[in-house]
Amino acid sequence: MSSFLAHCTPWPAALAADYRSKGHWQGQTLSDLLALRVEQDGDHLAIVSDATRWTYRQLAQEVDRLAQAFTALGITKDDRVVVQLPNCAEFFSVIFALFRLGALPVFALPAHRKLEISYFCQHTEAVAYIIADQHGGFDYRPLASEVKAVSPSLQHVLVLGDAGPFAALQTLNSQAPLPAPPLASDVAFFQLSGGSTGTPKLIPRTHDDYIYSMRGSAEICQLSSESVYLCVLPAGHNFALCSPGSLGIFYVGGTVVMSSSASPDQVFHLISRERVTITALVPPLVPVWLDAASSLQPDLSSLQLVQVGGARFNSGMAARLVRELGCTLQQVFGMAEGLVNYTRLNDAESLILHTQGRPISLDDEVRVVDDEDQLLPVGEIGHLITRGPSTIHGYYKAAEHNARAFTVDGFYRTGDLVRQTAEGYLVVEGRAKDQINRGGEKISAEEVEHQLLAHKGVQDVAIVAMPDAYLGEKSCAFIIRRDNTLRAVDLTAYLRQLGLAAYKIPDRIEFIEAFPKTGVGKVSKKILRQMIEQRLASV
Repeated sequence: MSSFLAHCTPWPAALAADYRSKGHWQGQTLSDLLALRVEQDGDHLAIVSDATRWTYRQLAQEVDRLAQAFTALGITKDDRVVVQLPNCAEFFSVIFALFRLGALPVFALPAHRKLEISYFCQHTEAVAYIIADQHGGFDYRPLASEVKAVSPSLQHVLVLGDAGPFAALQTLNSQAPLPAPPLASDVAFFQLSGGSTGTPKLIPRTHDDYIYSMRGSAEICQLSSESVYLCVLPAGHNFALCSPGSLGIFYVGGTVVMSSSASPDQVFHLISRERVTITALVPPLVPVWLDAASSLQPDLSSLQLVQVGGARFNSGMAARLVRELGCTLQQVFGMAEGLVNYTRLNDAESLILHTQGRPISLDDEVRVVDDEDQLLPVGEIGHLITRGPSTIHGYYKAAEHNARAFTVDGFYRTGDLVRQTAEGYLVVEGRAKDQINRGGEKISAEEVEHQLLAHKGVQDVAIVAMPDAYLGEKSCAFIIRRDNTLRAVDLTAYLRQLGLAAYKIPDRIEFIEAFPKTGVGKVSKKILRQMIEQRLASV
């Protein structure tokens, strides 16, 4: 076994055989998927991105060019490559080229900065880092220089656009012969956990398990070659990639329209021009879109399905979406670790408005358990644990964490508090893990606490969620100071200088003399949450 494979936890042989015998895993790779599309729908429009309009055949040609160029650079099977590209057509040509080689994309998000990117490169021993020159007013090239200086394994920085001191992605060219393709059982890429402990954990997904999720999602969403998907969320995020996302659209031969912004002005124009039929949003975007639609009166007549996920969706806002946009709402509750739940398109209104759906199939096992892992009666709130054809059995290089995150019989502890309805649908009630869901962006309190504790003026810190009408939750850091001259603005600047992603920087900082404690002497984050809620309510 290679050193790389030794850090990836396989499915138990009996479960893997069962999933194959039932047709959940069909031995197809992501490269096979694209080849089939070229064979069957080569001249059908695959991707629209700004002025770029690629058919499946043109996409495949770009993939072949990059696969040969990457091979010439020495990128080969199982090599890790950190991909931090915005929503653009090249995101797909890059990742499909890596899929073809059996090299493994690590899907970083555009918002990640030095702290996260250097960790991804070091932890995975990445050989390459692929970026755009600039996006959203941020220049990624200086970031790449900083990351390369602290990442010994990093051999290549490839840039889409003006490459500066690095190699330009768009001019790479080679006739290098391609290696044998990967197997469906191979790891295909790494996604990132929302993370409740320290830096994000890396999630190894195989071709088999991901295509199972993609295929099931496409069937549930009733996609066809006529489907047109608007990608507004970050393209590498699991929701936008596979639930059913862009890859689900490619699976059926439809069209993906990339949007670099979630601004109503931009997306409404794209929906109207490209006759978009389906899109996916996080809850904070919904009222913004609805208010803009009311005033702008755009042509959204082609839009058939709006998915909402990433955080619990208010039932009143859900009803408003259906009423004002005149399309079907689908609630989605899933995780990059595998399990995805959907309300169905023909479900009763009560289920669509008030639940977060049910799994793709009965072999996506879900249990609602108490603190001792004992099964709870239907309707009671408990911890969600799950096992199934798309749910991993371990994070990459995280043996100690895996021992806590998975049960002895292979169920993943999601950290979600849920209740299950009589129909088998899940209602998300909150988080058991120490995590903040900031409008769909998951923040590990512990990760940010560790960074703040390194500041010489901080004696102790506890970060909790505080309610927010727009994002659902924001973060509040309670700080015990060593130095009473320390200001909130100093700590914010400190975190920015460290290179922490902007969404992880606390939205509010409260200085406190001492933390409230539980009966056993631990910091009571429950009381801290109550304190900040009371302060917000009194304003």
